[in-house]
Amino acid sequence: MSLGHIFLVLIPIFFTIILGYLGGYLNIFNADSSKGLNTLVTKFALPAHLFIGITTTSKQTLIDQWPFFLNMFIGIIGFYVILLLIAKFVFKYDVTKASMFSLNSTQPAFAFMGISVLGSLFGQQEVAIPIAITGIVVNAILDPLATIVGNIGESNKGKAKDEKGSTIGIILHGLSEPLACIPLLAVVLTLFGFHSPEIVQSALDQIGSVTSGVALFAVGVTVGIRKINFQGVAFGISLLKVIVLPVFMILVAHLVGLNHADTVKAILLVAFPGSAVAAMISTRFDSLTTETASSFVISTILSLITLPIFISWLI
Repeated sequence: MSLGHIFLVLIPIFFTIILGYLGGYLNIFNADSSKGLNTLVTKFALPAHLFIGITTTSKQTLIDQWPFFLNMFIGIIGFYVILLLIAKFVFKYDVTKASMFSLNSTQPAFAFMGISVLGSLFGQQEVAIPIAITGIVVNAILDPLATIVGNIGESNKGKAKDEKGSTIGIILHGLSEPLACIPLLAVVLTLFGFHSPEIVQSALDQIGSVTSGVALFAVGVTVGIRKINFQGVAFGISLLKVIVLPVFMILVAHLVGLNHADTVKAILLVAFPGSAVAAMISTRFDSLTTETASSFVISTILSLITLPIFISWLI
């Protein structure tokens, strides 16, 4: 794919992000309205979109995606664990701080940019299952794992959190998130032979069709209302997120033996900027709060450079 075509694909995407940024920067949207946009995307629009994408897919096609799930699990969870050990034993972070550093260096904003970027490259029907699989890995495994480790660190300091602090409670909370449970439900239904009837597709598409534009706008708003602190840790998290993790995913995809198309999808899904959700988890623990919020903004800006490079290299 030529560089010119890549920019033709990305310009409308980043234009929408810039519009959102202006809305946040000019105080047209505040923190509460930004949270509302994020909730609309992650709890309603994207789950509806993914449900239709999965339940209109054949059972065999879904079964064939097992290597992709394995790849995303090893790539995402493996990267988190590696960084956790480095942060703890090399940089001497406490357990909670190491977990928040690793989580924010790993979790991508796949829910907000995946449909737009990958959909433009492969078609939205083709990317529904890869995005759903990433959602299951992130929301049902990575976030609960990072929260559990964070709570272990707080317990060691005598500051264990509220009722969500138990391991089972944290896992159930992660599974209860729509971006985890809705794709899981859709996968189970499809494996049992369910195929969404046209009336269900039409009904869910009313909300699912807004996913792309609203998600990108929400990214811009979130960036616009946040203050950037150009600290070394924030830059380190950003570089790990948009450069090191995608390169690590290339190695994992090679080991798993993914085909070229799935390899490209896997790499691009983790090459997106850091996640606002991960930054919110850091805020919950009051650990690296400024650095993780800043890294979300910095990684978004860096992705203007890194995404075109990865796309031109891979496609």
